[in-house]
Amino acid sequence: MFNILTLNKISKIGLSVLDAEKYNCADNIADPDAILVRSASMHEMKLSDSTLAVARAGAGVNNIPLSDYADSGVVVFNTPGANANAVKELVICALLLSSRKVAASIEWAKSLKGEGENVPKLVEKGKSQFAGPEIAHKTLGVVGMGAIGALVAESAKALGMSIIGFDPFLSEARNKEFRDKGFRITADIEDIWSSCDYISLHLPLNDGTRGIVNAESIEKMKDGARIINMARGELVDSDDILAALDKGKIAAYVTDFPNEAQISHPGVTAIPHLGASTPESEDNCAVMAATEVSHYLENGSIIHSVNYPDLELPEDFTIRTCFLHDENEKFADKVTKAAKTGGAKIENIYSASKKGKGYTVIDTDKIFDASDIKAIRVRLLKNN
Repeated sequence: MFNILTLNKISKIGLSVLDAEKYNCADNIADPDAILVRSASMHEMKLSDSTLAVARAGAGVNNIPLSDYADSGVVVFNTPGANANAVKELVICALLLSSRKVAASIEWAKSLKGEGENVPKLVEKGKSQFAGPEIAHKTLGVVGMGAIGALVAESAKALGMSIIGFDPFLSEARNKEFRDKGFRITADIEDIWSSCDYISLHLPLNDGTRGIVNAESIEKMKDGARIINMARGELVDSDDILAALDKGKIAAYVTDFPNEAQISHPGVTAIPHLGASTPESEDNCAVMAATEVSHYLENGSIIHSVNYPDLELPEDFTIRTCFLHDENEKFADKVTKAAKTGGAKIENIYSASKKGKGYTVIDTDKIFDASDIKAIRVRLLKNN
């Protein structure tokens, strides 16, 4: 029986993926084999030595100390693409909100309560203050062409927009696919800043992307550009975006991650982190997270890890020994030697590495002594 700790409310549809005869899921487990989490911060959380994996039901993992967990042999998973459609729909909504001042107009209309028969006349008289441009025939810059960015680009193009995409990690095949769809893909982010009427951010938050929209990049933008940030608040320098709004350099800023200074600014449309807040998205993320955990616990497969290399393994094995270790190109040789010394017949051996961490798995016909092999964590699996 595997014990699974849930730190947030996890979709019942997602938890149903975990066979009740094999998994005990609850929010009060002291020594879990794995943890399912959504937005709860884990940076100050001390994990039990029994914890093998953490699965984030969502794409962002800023609430999880990835490096620390990697060093202690805890594999962290996320669920890329599971909430992509939900976020894409909100981005399309944000494009319209940034143009037509819809949110402000709704609040103003509410202020007419009590005007009685004068309401229609007041509406006609006051509506011009909320006018704005159409998005059709405008240029949208999509910074980050992953699962969400790609869907945004496709939907915006269907609404009549021209698309410029930027993503330094695109494969040539993916690049060609986007070009075939009529997107312009640039290798220089300066093209986004200088050419686009609207800019939508779809980047992870790290040291290289923090504050990527700042006074310097804003100065290169078109006067009256509109910025959509449904990714992470810190991608945009708050002081710089507010100053640009005050000067009229930027016409509107729509964010799903507002701070105190932004929520009262007339140029900011502040949304309370609704990007993935749909029942469909929550179900999709939970199903993917639960599936990732079950595959890892039961057969050692790592799929969609953010701190260890992915290694998808066959379900058919007799004895499987799994090693999480610091990257070492000769590690597989050490494992092979130990298995042969122990008289075990080697059926298969698998290995992968990423960012200084390695994962080596060996299938044998019987258990062998691996105690002399230096690894971060060793797991023994038996296929019953």
